[in-house]
Amino acid sequence: MPNEARLPALLGAVVAAALVVSGLHPHDRPTWLLETLPAMIVLAVLAATFRRFPLTPLLYVLIALHALVLIYGGAYTYALTPFGDWLRETFALTRNPYDRLGHFMQGFVPAMAAREILLRHRVVNGPRWRAFLIVCVCLAISACYEFLEWWTALAIGADADAFLATQGDPWDTQWDMALAGVGACGALILLGRMHDRQLARFEHSP
Repeated sequence: MPNEARLPALLGAVVAAALVVSGLHPHDRPTWLLETLPAMIVLAVLAATFRRFPLTPLLYVLIALHALVLIYGGAYTYALTPFGDWLRETFALTRNPYDRLGHFMQGFVPAMAAREILLRHRVVNGPRWRAFLIVCVCLAISACYEFLEWWTALAIGADADAFLATQGDPWDTQWDMALAGVGACGALILLGRMHDRQLARFEHSP
């Protein structure tokens, strides 16, 4: 196996194994399917496009971490994750905050994916306009996910509570989108230079 393929293959194996284990005895099977379906789709897309459009190691790691967050939340439901319960007890919070982590990642990881695509395809050259567009893309993704939650609630009624994970918070949707925006901005600030160094190897790619 070529060196550049080892990391994606290893990460893919880890995510696939976590997916299988999480699906053995999930807390709620429909919720597990809804929460893990994005990870399944992304895993299939990355496998299909690896030779034609390989990504930077940083992005592969981030995508794998995001997939694991989704899988863990799907196994327990976001409101009942043990890690979230530990955070609630440790920091005296009023709710299980794992859902907040999930929506933060929903901005953090897509921001780097959007950045990689925009830079490699030379869509936007100006760094300020590029950063603005990336944050807008992440907020749009977050909004679409909130629409999905809404439609799911309309379709299955009270049975959607485990998927929505609002935990009685009337401002849950606003919190979700705000955290996605914070995650997107944080990723650009913290990882931009590291990402640029890894993108340098694609500089002369068509």
